[in-house]
Amino acid sequence: MKAPFSAILLCCSLTAAAGDWTGKVIGITDGDTLAVMQAGRAVKVRLVEIDAPESRQDFGQRSKQSLSELCFGQVATVREQGKDRYGRVLGRVFCGGADANAEQVRRGMAWWYVRYGKDVALKRIEEQARAARRGLWAADVPVPPWEFRRGRRAALERPG
Repeated sequence: MKAPFSAILLCCSLTAAAGDWTGKVIGITDGDTLAVMQAGRAVKVRLVEIDAPESRQDFGQRSKQSLSELCFGQVATVREQGKDRYGRVLGRVFCGGADANAEQVRRGMAWWYVRYGKDVALKRIEEQARAARRGLWAADVPVPPWEFRRGRRAALERPG
């Protein structure tokens, strides 16, 4: 039995939507987002399964610097996994052979993102970073970025 043309087209377009591609890292937004040149344009890439401190949060600038040291100016391989609600590419990023997502967690510069994380290896890497008190884990009570963002939203919504 032959598949209808529309089913074949849908299958092929879904397959083409994700995959591996390479480009030069031209910018670092924060500890979990960077810009990569692809086909002559800058593409924002959000590192999947991790969440780095916000820019105004403790360790936010150090996390951004860490990602910059790992990737800025290098050719990166992006293992694309779709897009987020802001239109950013979601992906696992490899710079100089290093898994930037895992390395940010290993350095204590990002959390394994419990809500969206599927790779339990990242959870184990976070546990090791916590035990060694690396990076943000040196703080007495590190605040996860998702709680920091929730707190900022609540403060903005309070009548002043």
